[in-house]
Amino acid sequence: MNLCLLDSDSPCFPNPNTAVEEPDGLLAVGGNLSPSTLMSAYRQGIFPWYQDDDPILWWSPASRCVLIPEQLHISRSLRRCLRQGQFRVSTDEAFAQVVEACAAPRTDDTGTWIIDEMIEAYCQLHQVGYAHSVEVWAGDKLAGGIYGVAVGSVFCGESMFSGRTNGSKVAMAYLCQWLIGQKFNLLDCQINNPHLEQMGAQSMPREQYLNWLAAHRDSGLQWPEARPVSW
Repeated sequence: MNLCLLDSDSPCFPNPNTAVEEPDGLLAVGGNLSPSTLMSAYRQGIFPWYQDDDPILWWSPASRCVLIPEQLHISRSLRRCLRQGQFRVSTDEAFAQVVEACAAPRTDDTGTWIIDEMIEAYCQLHQVGYAHSVEVWAGDKLAGGIYGVAVGSVFCGESMFSGRTNGSKVAMAYLCQWLIGQKFNLLDCQINNPHLEQMGAQSMPREQYLNWLAAHRDSGLQWPEARPVSW
């Protein structure tokens, strides 16, 4: 396995199509998590993913999990939940809290890939205007949320959490509605899982994803402030 070793000061990413097949999509090792490095990676269809004791690992899987915002599937139970108006939803109101909640161990997990170094890096990316969050509130407590990175008209979702039943699904529903309103055309969910597939996500070959990203990463879309809504 011949992996690219990135310079820690000035990393230069290789062509994503040179990623290895096993483990699927592993492309490079090293570099740093500065805002400029992270945005360079995302603009090329690459993202970091590693554990606490590992070096920084960069990935571009052969198949990408994506969702066209207009194609989000909302189940009957979720529609009922939305009609009941149990939650207040906001954007960029509590970014760090959302990331930290996503980093917390789950009942079915022994650990988390969102380590302290990653939390700090994405909070810095949020401060410079590229990383964003959706918060779902029950009263004054977070009931769910999602965060990710805006790259032109593509939003790269990083992680989501649910502190209450339907919390993450409400966050996803609001995010897709928000993306449609702001003219974003793709939600990159990175890795397939049954939960996302139930909501309408599908697999896109890497080459197709990279072409889509190249066509839309310089759209110049901004992420404006949003007023919280009851939902």
